[in-house]
Amino acid sequence: MAKREEKRNLETIPVGSLGLIPLEGCKNLGEKVDYYLVKWRTERESEHKDSLAFSGYQRNSYILNAKVPRFGSGEAKGVILESVRGTDLYLMVDVGNYSLSYSLCGHENHMSPDDHFQDLKRIIAAVGGKARRITVIMPFLYESRQHKRTSRESLDCAIALQELCSMGVDNIITFDAHDPRVQNAIPLHGFETVQPAYQFIKGLLYNKKDLKIDSQNMMVISPDEGGMSRAIYIANVLGLDMGMFYKRRDYTRIVNGRNPIVAHEFLGTSVEGKDMIIIDDMISSGESVLEVAAALKARNANRIFICSTFGLFTGGLDKFDDAYKNGIIDRVLTTNLIYQTDELLKREWYINCDMSKYIAYIIDTLNHDTSISDLLNPNDRIQSLVTRYKNGELN
Repeated sequence: MAKREEKRNLETIPVGSLGLIPLEGCKNLGEKVDYYLVKWRTERESEHKDSLAFSGYQRNSYILNAKVPRFGSGEAKGVILESVRGTDLYLMVDVGNYSLSYSLCGHENHMSPDDHFQDLKRIIAAVGGKARRITVIMPFLYESRQHKRTSRESLDCAIALQELCSMGVDNIITFDAHDPRVQNAIPLHGFETVQPAYQFIKGLLYNKKDLKIDSQNMMVISPDEGGMSRAIYIANVLGLDMGMFYKRRDYTRIVNGRNPIVAHEFLGTSVEGKDMIIIDDMISSGESVLEVAAALKARNANRIFICSTFGLFTGGLDKFDDAYKNGIIDRVLTTNLIYQTDELLKREWYINCDMSKYIAYIIDTLNHDTSISDLLNPNDRIQSLVTRYKNGELN
């Protein structure tokens, strides 16, 4: 993979000198991405490396020094401590990182998605239009769950996207957007929603040695009608059947701002004796996905693997511990695109899918203004991985 990427990028001139600014909540991921970029560009051979167009191409780090200090009142400002003039700038932000806090008139305040989004805008404002191009990498799309209007309510995600573009952002890269149609709010700007399907399959195959990947022994499940496209893609790529649940709701009542779910109804062929891959965009409290897992177990499904891009675990980990102990679930796979607690990383049932190398590929390719189509559709890589798995070649 690495060699193919490098060969493709060798001769094209970079858009500008590469600069990376991971905001505080995204520092760990940003440092991993930076590691790959430094490694590849040090190893990459090019006759043009010393030319003016490749100025600043090889560096010890592409991370630029920036910070967002706060006043005692809780107000803040974005500060960039080195020149960004003419750079191809990539800003990375994790709006879901609740572990960070700041002092608000002597009280400790945990950062909310609103705080992270505001800090992102502060850094963009500090750039002051000097960068050649600004790309925002926001894995968990801010306010993406408020993507459509069903009554008199705000369209927060659309407003946020328009706000970023009006500030001079050229491209927005997100992962597994709750509803990719939010890009209709900014039809003249770059918007990519990337699926981590390859990383899920890789995580599963490297951690489970006895999987039978065929339609007699495995099935892909969408826990709701909104996630059908994800399940259809993975089922088609792996040659498996798929099923889905739909949520039967009580529309006569509203609880916590929503119509409560009465039951999860299943549509699909028999799941008896088959391993299940449940694929979804996020685990919030986890209640829905565990109910789906329990419903599949009641239908005599074999092992259940839950793959979710974002593991928020807003209700804690206890119910997942119980489900694992009771044999309801076998493994849960989520990515490091958002904050993960140490407790989660230690869990026996948890598999962490690292996305840093993938993001580094995307940044490296975009900096050379080259197509990322094959990165967005990992079908070939998945097929190669599955073939190696079936031949017993994976470590």
